Amino acid sequence: MTEPFILRNERYFTLADFEEICPGIKAGFTTKNGGVSTGEYQTLNTGFHVGDFPGHAAENRKLVADSLGFGLGQWVGAEQTHETKVLKVTAEDKGKGSADYESAIRATDAFYTEEAGILLTLCYADCVPLYFTARGRSIVGVAHAGWKGTVGGIGEKMVLAWEKEGIQPSDIIAAIGPSICEDCYIVDDRVIEFAKNRLEETDKKPYNQISEGQYRLDLKELNAMILEKAGVPRSNILLTDYCTSCHGDFFFSHRKDQGKTGRMLAFIGLKEDASVEG
Repeated sequence: MTEPFILRNERYFTLADFEEICPGIKAGFTTKNGGVSTGEYQTLNTGFHVGDFPGHAAENRKLVADSLGFGLGQWVGAEQTHETKVLKVTAEDKGKGSADYESAIRATDAFYTEEAGILLTLCYADCVPLYFTARGRSIVGVAHAGWKGTVGGIGEKMVLAWEKEGIQPSDIIAAIGPSICEDCYIVDDRVIEFAKNRLEETDKKPYNQISEGQYRLDLKELNAMILEKAGVPRSNILLTDYCTSCHGDFFFSHRKDQGKTGRMLAFIGLKEDASVEG
């Protein structure tokens, strides 16, 4: 499988396969480059909640908006809490969380919409971005899957929400974006027990023990397995090779940077005019 995330310019990668499946989709993941932030946040930090000067984060978002052709008034953002709430977004939500943290939609880690002219956005710095669309339907979604959201089944909950919208899991196309890799992600027994419970009756395990009480956990693969178990064909799941910790030229990493760092942005939306190139 070829790499689904293609570097478009210094500020962002595009999810090329999604944009080919539906020409009206704009989807991708920002880098840490091409912004105005300084210090630990240099330079394209998009997170309002990490200690960066709020004006810098707002300016960085404006730079990304100008690059994408989606104005900030079309963005929707969340107060992410590592839980599993999935929210259907409508035009009434446009602008929430786009230019400040106070207006962000509370306690939500996954969005989807069927309306054009809305850009769904969530922030990351090692956690797994999950992207969704479906064949034969103008619908897009994005989820934030740290280990808690992953073992809580946030990917499966998106699939279930779309089933209620009349979409079969076999028609869903999912992508797993830049996030920390197995080699860089060491966890303890407590986390692995949650993973084991999520993968009952599954022979393959996305983790390896490296010492007493210590494991390497492949969060990307764990999410892929959960989506497959929810009915999404493995052939419909696109998986990146980019690691937010290994590929420090492109990404912030919460683990590598010891918690003092910026955030990248996952984005996906349906353009109002599919002929417009952002």
